Amino acid sequence: MSASLSFKRRDAAHQIIPRAFVAAPPDLLLFASVASLVAIGLAMIFSASSAQAYADHHDTAYFLKRQLVYLAAGLVLAFGAYKIDYRKLRALGPYALVLCIAALAAVLVPHVGVVVNGARRWIGAGAVSLQPSEFAKLGLVLYLSAMLSLRGDRITSLTRGLFPLCVPVLMVTMLVFIEPDMGTASLIVFASFALFFAAGARWEHLLAIVLVTVPPAVLAILASPYKRARIFAFLDPWKDAQNTGFHIVQSLLALGSGGLWGVGLGESRAKFFYLPEQYTDFIFSVLGEELGLIGTVTVVVLFLLFGYRAIRIALAAPDRFGFFLATGCAALIVIQAFVNIGVVTSSWPVTGVPLPFISFGGSSLIVSLVATALVLNVGRYRRV
Repeated sequence: MSASLSFKRRDAAHQIIPRAFVAAPPDLLLFASVASLVAIGLAMIFSASSAQAYADHHDTAYFLKRQLVYLAAGLVLAFGAYKIDYRKLRALGPYALVLCIAALAAVLVPHVGVVVNGARRWIGAGAVSLQPSEFAKLGLVLYLSAMLSLRGDRITSLTRGLFPLCVPVLMVTMLVFIEPDMGTASLIVFASFALFFAAGARWEHLLAIVLVTVPPAVLAILASPYKRARIFAFLDPWKDAQNTGFHIVQSLLALGSGGLWGVGLGESRAKFFYLPEQYTDFIFSVLGEELGLIGTVTVVVLFLLFGYRAIRIALAAPDRFGFFLATGCAALIVIQAFVNIGVVTSSWPVTGVPLPFISFGGSSLIVSLVATALVLNVGRYRRV
């Protein structure tokens, strides 16, 4: 039996995939961009974490070994996300939202959520912990993709289309914000608005929602000394370079010392306890120091390539759910990447979000790989 005849019979049986769509191999450019970013990430984690790993664990490869374990787990889950029929996930959207809200609420419960550096963002114990806010981003995208695929033109109505979808977005955002995690909370809002815009929501409705929600958010930030200090440090990090502006100042010094070609892989000086979070949130600074402008531009181009190929896949999706799912997953990764880069270059307030595929961290890496797999899954079908 020929492949085309097999496809026609399957279409007739399920009435899901139009005949104008055919099976396609994985998008090689998107796959190559992610593989390159992961490889760069492993190299940079080993380099950026070696001093801290030796000081704390007497093993320069300690964090690299853990990242390899996370990578293995992420690849297994990503393979499952790629092989499953993504259209079956639409029915799981509401359940994913409820599970995410429950997990985010559990983080705030004493003796359940794990407190690190004053923030309660993790569930688990010891080396085994999960960050529910990372998974909540993906769960919310799944939910919004399912709802938007069903609403059609109703998204142009503020009361019947857009506002009901903003309620769960607000719930998830508030739970993440009070952890506190301003960075992930902002990413959730950005990705949600990207989906609303792609669905055809009217710009004046989106603007109205921004005008209503931004003032309370600003007041909440200003009411918190910790959050307020981060904003003021972003505006003038050199004013308090030894305290609130320390992260940004050290990041800029590391980037500036890299020049065009960098000081060489493994030769960073900032990683020797000058730059905080040198293998997590500020790993891009070490990358710029060691690999120079050439290295940083290469990473930026790889993320742009990822975004371009993901949008191409979304536009060729066989149904509305596939379009929104691919768009949302791409928005999560690309927006987060450029927010992180904005932070380390002092173009965005310090928010504490990792660089996808590159920063050390199991939850972030696993979610990024699964999101990529879902984009590739949608890309298994395309227009002929």
